[in-house]
Amino acid sequence: MSSTSISPLAPKTAPSLPEIAGVRLATAQAGIRYQGRTDVLFVGLDAGTQVAGVFTRSRCPSAPVDWCRAALQTGVGARALVVNSGNANAFTGLKGRDAVTLTAEIAGRAAGCTPDAVMIASTGVIGEPLDATKFDGVLADCVARAEPGAQAWEQAAKAIMTTDTFPKLATRSAEIAGKTVTINGIAKGAGMIAPDMATMLSFVFTDATLPQTVLQELLSAGTKTSFNCVTVDGDTSTSDTLLLFATGAAGNASIDRADDPRLDGFRAALDDLLIELAQFVARDGEGARKLVTVRVEGAESDASAHRIALSIANSPLVKTAVAGEDANWGRVVMAVGKAGEPADRDRLAIWFGDVRVAVQGARDPGYSEEAASAVMREPEITVRVDLGLGQGAARVWTCDLTKAYVEINGDYRS
Repeated sequence: MSSTSISPLAPKTAPSLPEIAGVRLATAQAGIRYQGRTDVLFVGLDAGTQVAGVFTRSRCPSAPVDWCRAALQTGVGARALVVNSGNANAFTGLKGRDAVTLTAEIAGRAAGCTPDAVMIASTGVIGEPLDATKFDGVLADCVARAEPGAQAWEQAAKAIMTTDTFPKLATRSAEIAGKTVTINGIAKGAGMIAPDMATMLSFVFTDATLPQTVLQELLSAGTKTSFNCVTVDGDTSTSDTLLLFATGAAGNASIDRADDPRLDGFRAALDDLLIELAQFVARDGEGARKLVTVRVEGAESDASAHRIALSIANSPLVKTAVAGEDANWGRVVMAVGKAGEPADRDRLAIWFGDVRVAVQGARDPGYSEEAASAVMREPEITVRVDLGLGQGAARVWTCDLTKAYVEINGDYRS
């Protein structure tokens, strides 16, 4: 359940998201797990809305992930999105498949569309059957109340929260062939965060006119530099889902190739929005008090740099050192060495912030404990590693590992 204490890394203000033609939102309390708070999000979408998605690569995906993958293959587009919090409907066997089918049927009747035009996502406890009959009546009421305003976007972001401490929203605008288009996005995630595709749950909407094939290519590419570069605890969720919806209401000229120069502005805006949402997830890591950016350069390839960066970011010893404000660069050396990627101890250099702490396989001759410790006391810290081997580079966001993380996860089902 969402903590009563907002992360100290949360943004000071939340953006007011503009309306997007063809998108209407409503939230409700269905009593799926939580009492006294919203736990259902319904999004109604105009006919002709196209959708793309990326999902967890976990070999134990949730029933909603299986449903969305199959729905995308039909090419019918999307008329509705249903998201619930409190129950992931994962590892629930035939009951889970039946529950997601019933959810789509209930939503389809309420929205006036076929079940395969309904996208579904769930987040929460794994292994507990989901009673989809609780959606009956609730979704019809949501359809009647759904609206596009700024408050609806904020309430939508709150309804999908679990252990999140703040709603995650972002918006951008861009031009496509002379037409202004808008992009809005929401996300949730604080624990079980090490995406191997997308994010925990994130839903992005635009009024641009774009075919599914182009949306898919843009989304898959944007994921690589955003949600696939964030980790809280190294655990990839069974439910990770990122969906991008395009209503076509902006009326821009349709573009059939993702590499068309007319999409440069839109691509940049989409990538920037995805990065912001991913950073919000790192800022809201369970129990987090510090945001850590890990930058690796001088690797033999970008892929190698990425794996080394994740090794550093996922190391409990590195993360606890950050929590304790200890400039323990030896733990960074350990994480580089264990990554299984090309590295040369005697070429390695490490910085905490702008303070070089190690170089050429040893402590920096000018090392200052006072200067390094001052960096570690900051709420946002950059750890930079130069392997001195090539041109490969990567950056990953993570957070510290505190006692609060253990407390939150020690009784998650209680």
